[in-house]
Amino acid sequence: MTVRLLEPAQAELDDAIRWYDEQAPGLGSAFLVEILDAFRLIESHPQAWHPLSANTRRCRLRRFPYGVVYTDVEGDILVVAIAHLHRHPNYWHDRPFESGRQ
Repeated sequence: MTVRLLEPAQAELDDAIRWYDEQAPGLGSAFLVEILDAFRLIESHPQAWHPLSANTRRCRLRRFPYGVVYTDVEGDILVVAIAHLHRHPNYWHDRPFESGRQ
């Protein structure tokens, strides 16, 4: 099982890392470490996280107000969004991910 990110999710991750780095040195790296920890947990226990719909789940980060929204596509984890939890809930719903297409 591998983790893949939709292009918009990768852009959200990059933007968040950049923003946190602007707030304090090393904070962007701390955010990335927490994201990578979440990816490992999701890989180990993909069904353990909060279901958002029949096809998606969300793993919340501990330190940062973000969640990793993902689905299982053909045995791989497809990250649909790196979603800030205090902004526009469910904005990512229109992203095409059912078959892993982007």
